[in-house]
Amino acid sequence: MEKIIGLIDAPFTPMHQNGDINLEPIPAYAAMLQKNGLKGVFINGSSGEGYMLTTEERMALAEAWMKAKPEGFKVIVHVGSCCLRESKKLAAHAAEIGAWGIGSMAPPFPKIGRIEELVKYCEEIASAAPELPFYYYHIPAFNGAFLPMLDLLKAVDGRIPNFAGIKYTFESLYEYNQCRLYKNGKFDMLHGQDETILPSLAQGGAQGGIGGTTNYNGRELVGIIDAWSRGDLETAREKQNFSQEVINVICNYRGNIVGGKRIMKLIGFDLGPNRVPFRNMTDDEERSMKAELEAIGFFERCNEI
Repeated sequence: MEKIIGLIDAPFTPMHQNGDINLEPIPAYAAMLQKNGLKGVFINGSSGEGYMLTTEERMALAEAWMKAKPEGFKVIVHVGSCCLRESKKLAAHAAEIGAWGIGSMAPPFPKIGRIEELVKYCEEIASAAPELPFYYYHIPAFNGAFLPMLDLLKAVDGRIPNFAGIKYTFESLYEYNQCRLYKNGKFDMLHGQDETILPSLAQGGAQGGIGGTTNYNGRELVGIIDAWSRGDLETAREKQNFSQEVINVICNYRGNIVGGKRIMKLIGFDLGPNRVPFRNMTDDEERSMKAELEAIGFFERCNEI
């Protein structure tokens, strides 16, 4: 099964001011991401507020991204839902429209507390699109599924034929690397934390990743991998440290989903508001965040529109 090389973006969902999804920006969005070195998108995930969208909205977004994708651009569709039947419907739809792959996090309700429960959940979804690579999206801060991922790989090995790997969005570089080393790298371990790309590369990982701050800081994050590949550790280190500075700013403004989406407006690509119950930034907060970003030289280094 093909392994992903390079960084995949987790895009925001464009919305009108009334909260309806807005498909119009997607072609320009896809072109902008490719221009800045991204290799594809993982849509309808946490950055895209996927759990707050209807099934019909998620399908419409998937279709729009498939129509807009540049040549060679991978579209992976997050199909996770609290309703397994909806997940399977979304997975089958992703296969029908020709998506490159699918993925799912564990549902936030009911909470999954055992490996076998998680395996069964993944197995049901993956079976709805057996020809597509399936990635488990490990983000326990979102859903409370603090389960050992090495145990998951052992449990799915030989049981879910199209299980491709894990989008690993958690703090344990040790566990990430142990999963990467399992059976000489059998599964594709996609690095999911933009703040630790460089230490992961030092262990031998992060050949592929899925990030959220890549929406506006993709050039710098791609540059970490490029510099490492050239053996330029000092440049890689500087870019990683700068990327952490950007993350430090958005953490002051309710994180990537809220603060990051507003950064898109500041770089000239307004994607609209977040849905309730997210608390959108005020104009005063926007001005304050802009000043903090200016202070670190962000706008000279951010993605080009």
